[in-house]
Amino acid sequence: MTNIFMTQRILKVNKLIKQEIGKIISSEINFPMDIMVTVMKVEVSKDLRYADVFISILPFEKGEEIQGLLKENMYDIQKTLNKKLFMKPLPRIRFCIDESGEYVDKISDLIKKNENNCYL
Repeated sequence: MTNIFMTQRILKVNKLIKQEIGKIISSEINFPMDIMVTVMKVEVSKDLRYADVFISILPFEKGEEIQGLLKENMYDIQKTLNKKLFMKPLPRIRFCIDESGEYVDKISDLIKKNENNCYL
C-alpha cells in the first residue's frame, strides 16, 4: 500500500515540478532569440531530495551555452521553485539535456535522404 502511495506522489511531484520549472525558465531566463528550450520531463528521486529536469534545446549545438546559462541562474530558479512548492522535502533541481529530440531529428533526416533515393 505504501509503495503505491509513494509512486503516485512521485508522479504528481514530477508533473508539478515540470510545470513550475517550465514557467520559471520561460519568464525569468533571457534565452537568446534563436534558441528554444523545453522542459521534457522531470524525474524525482524516491526520497524526494533531488529532481532531474530534462530539457530539450534547439538548435542542439547550443546545449553547452544554455546549460551554462541555467547553471548561472540555478540559485534563483531553485529559490523561485521553493516559494511555489508547499512540500517537504523540497527537491534540489539538476538540469540534464534530453538528447532524444536530437536522435529523432537524425532518424528523420536519414529517412528523408533514403526516400529521395527510392524510386517506384
